Amino acid sequence: MISVDEALKHVLDHTFPLPVTSLDLSAVLGRTLAADVTSDIDSPPHDKSLVDGYALRTSDLGRANALFKVLEEVTAGETPTCKVTKDSVVRIMTGAAIPEGADAVVMLEETEARGAEAVLIRRSSLTVGSNIMRRGTSLRQGDTVLEAGATIRPLEVGLLSEIGRSQVFVQEVPRVAILATGNELVPSDHRPKSGQIRNSNGPMLTALARSATASAVDLGIGRDDRDILAQLVTEGLRSDVLILSGGVSAGVLDLVPGVLEAAGVEQVFHKVNLKPGKPLWFGVVSQQGQTLVFGLPGNPVSGFVCFELFVRPALDRLAGRTASSAGRRRFRLACEHTHRGSRPTYYPAAWEESVDDQPATAKPLAWRGSADLRSLTACNCLLVLPAGDYTLGAGQWVDGLVI
Repeated sequence: MISVDEALKHVLDHTFPLPVTSLDLSAVLGRTLAADVTSDIDSPPHDKSLVDGYALRTSDLGRANALFKVLEEVTAGETPTCKVTKDSVVRIMTGAAIPEGADAVVMLEETEARGAEAVLIRRSSLTVGSNIMRRGTSLRQGDTVLEAGATIRPLEVGLLSEIGRSQVFVQEVPRVAILATGNELVPSDHRPKSGQIRNSNGPMLTALARSATASAVDLGIGRDDRDILAQLVTEGLRSDVLILSGGVSAGVLDLVPGVLEAAGVEQVFHKVNLKPGKPLWFGVVSQQGQTLVFGLPGNPVSGFVCFELFVRPALDRLAGRTASSAGRRRFRLACEHTHRGSRPTYYPAAWEESVDDQPATAKPLAWRGSADLRSLTACNCLLVLPAGDYTLGAGQWVDGLVI
């Protein structure tokens, strides 16, 4: 068996970003930017008002309730035609360009109109630049506003629109095929008979792949028959990633490794020093392109843990996303916890931020093993517990993976 770190290194050593494509903004949400993006404009393109009010010269203020002449009114999108001179103002709306001569804007609430051509200003002083956003404050022409590797969210779509990028270069989305194996499995809309269970792994792994912004297809259930599995594996190998669940241990019907070998998949490793998830199998095949193949254990919690530890990082790299340690955290145990086992364990727990600047805490759940999917739905982190028999006291520090 190899360690978790060794296994992840093997996975990433065989994983390379997918090709780059150019897409319209309407199709890039969730994609990874493949090249730096620079601005072709200043933003804002001119000094603009942040409020509705009157543009004026601050040097003309000296006493409260002074009367000023209104030269014109300018709304957003219009160009001022008058220059502000002594004791004159321009009525201006939010977003409108600042007229020549003005160096501040007094808010409408601090004024009182005197007909259409005059206004009383209650303030006796105003700082130069008040209520004005200067040209280029947000960004300047030639600025790199987004870097390669950024995930495109709705905010980035807005920014790309602002700088005139109707198309951008992004990484291709990984195509993932999921195949659950086992004679005991029936579809979720079937009532299991004696010896049968519903297929939870296929839908769960499909949802996990989609949560990693991959394009995922569920191949259904593969019976424990070499010919049936070979046909489904051949279909799955047309994707960038093939994920199988079940059939990778040492049972009589654990046929997956042999079927994969016959399909030309080269084994990279089999079995990891990990609980749950020890039987994990990983290999690669190069046909028209490279396909990564993960054989996950059949127990759902084992499959989930292996996906988070190994498959998700591979999908991130395929999609061109920068590796992040954002999911790694340290917690203080909320209660005493006893560990028993010869392998490092990723133990389901619930964590929460503490108040008053105290460290975040995590409470181990009453987890009943790798088939206990119900307990997993209550967890939002996995505690990383070293091998051995020991008891951790409440308040002790533990490492964890936020999920």
